[in-house]
Amino acid sequence: MRKLLLSSLLFAVTMAGKAVAQNLKEKEVPAAVKTAFSMKYPHAAKVSWEKEKGNFEANWGGKSGEDSSVAFTPSANFVEIVVAIPVSQLPADVSPYISKHYHGAKIVEAGKVTDAAGRHMYEAEIKGKDLIFDEKGAFIKED
Repeated sequence: MRKLLLSSLLFAVTMAGKAVAQNLKEKEVPAAVKTAFSMKYPHAAKVSWEKEKGNFEANWGGKSGEDSSVAFTPSANFVEIVVAIPVSQLPADVSPYISKHYHGAKIVEAGKVTDAAGRHMYEAEIKGKDLIFDEKGAFIKED
């Protein structure tokens, strides 16, 4: 019984890990993705790569190395860029929404998102979740 419980726990932890970003070495990133990235962001330096939700994500800039993050599909199509911003620059409606719907949650990071269509949104990270808001601060989804 104890072995079964331990095996189940190990399986659950392993599966949970698959839902989060997976760090990659540059050689694991398809050449087409690296080419698309370097053409769109030629001045990016000290880039780290992750695979998240099937897409390839490049992170660079700032002290944490993640002031900017851009996602591309495996076929090198641009998905979105997220540029880190101070929490104070989120639209005014974001903090009250989080206080009301995520009791006691603190915004850990914030970013301005621009998708492939040029739409702008905001991202607020709380408790390992990304909350997406439109330009005016209306909640869109939990990511």
